Amino acid sequence: MRPEAATAEAATDAAAPCRFCGAPLTESFVDLGVSPASNAYLGADDLRRMEPFFPLHAFVCGNCFLVQLDEFQTPEQLFGQYHYFSSFSESWLRHARNYAEAMMARFAIDARKQVVEVASNDGYLLQFFHRRGVPVLGIEPAANVARAAEEKGITTLVRFFGVNTARAVTLMGKQADLLIGNNVLAHVPDLNGFVAGLKIALKPEGVLTMEFPHLLKLIALNQFDTIYHEHFSYFSLLTATHVFARHGLRVFDVEELGTHGGSLRVFACHEGAQHEATGKVAALLAREKQAGLDGIEAYRGFSEKVRKVKCDLLMFLIAAREEGKSVAGYGAPAKGNTLLNYCGIRGDLLDFTVDVSPHKQGLYLPGSHIPVFAPARIVETKPDYVLILPWNLKDEIMAQMAPIRDWGGRFVVPIPALEVLA
Repeated sequence: MRPEAATAEAATDAAAPCRFCGAPLTESFVDLGVSPASNAYLGADDLRRMEPFFPLHAFVCGNCFLVQLDEFQTPEQLFGQYHYFSSFSESWLRHARNYAEAMMARFAIDARKQVVEVASNDGYLLQFFHRRGVPVLGIEPAANVARAAEEKGITTLVRFFGVNTARAVTLMGKQADLLIGNNVLAHVPDLNGFVAGLKIALKPEGVLTMEFPHLLKLIALNQFDTIYHEHFSYFSLLTATHVFARHGLRVFDVEELGTHGGSLRVFACHEGAQHEATGKVAALLAREKQAGLDGIEAYRGFSEKVRKVKCDLLMFLIAAREEGKSVAGYGAPAKGNTLLNYCGIRGDLLDFTVDVSPHKQGLYLPGSHIPVFAPARIVETKPDYVLILPWNLKDEIMAQMAPIRDWGGRFVVPIPALEVLA
């Protein structure tokens, strides 16, 4: 055997298996170095302690084209206590209310039906069904977040979802007419067990809707900062349909959404259910294939685009510092922590950041140790630039922080390409 062939064979033997199909993961998608868990915010006492960093290297399966990360921490470590509360985003609440109204109208969801949400967070969505008299059940593993849902009157099981939880829901008589999962599919390391649980928890003629960031958009718009340890997988519609089909679930409709920089909402049902397929699924699958997502070459050029974003942002921040300008951040999202840690940005280039969530104020960002304050801090200190870390909410944030224009402050958006906005 030639040496290079032996090396390739050894690399394949050492590769982790794809969490969906089991094929060895040998194709790199993007290597973002090492980073702490993106939601592991720190208190002042934590700053003098060792902080664990883990490889943040995404691979793409050459067989099923699922983009994915290795698992370095258990779901219990990542989600047992959580700092993200969905209700603090006004635009996300509007999205949730519009969804609830649309589903009640389209699928006749009323007091005779059961709605179940997996990863229901603080009740941000189920509250809109609950107010209309629809029976609801939330399933949320983070006890601190689930308490906020219970305070809204949302019955919530504090459990991770999978086959066992789905069976428990069925025994409770809570099988779903409408089963919801928003931005959770990416968060589960046991992908097959999770989707098998969805099938169990869904009534024979029930409807499942799942929302997740669209891999096609992630690649096209350089959204590498949505890659972090809490997200184990990244989905195209092509891959998602295969995952659901393996477990007897048929995708019959899809909607393209503007949330999180570009997401999909897929509608699925049991294979033998009567929900009629729309033409949207076939049309989007054709677009993904045209973009090359059914072949490995489309994934190989992503790393170079990511490096350009890093260089452009660093050059801007360094130039601003050399000119004596001050830069503050807006937001403390997980995606911002990926961006800051990959770029090596610390307090020498970004003075502080702010966030509307009181659950993050007074803490420090993981890795960068940049302090998080309330938004009033920006008005008090009047920075020259405000770097918007949750770029997907830039319109909402720019409207909220319009007063920075009074002192000539400007907004900076790093993705998909660096923009400085008045």
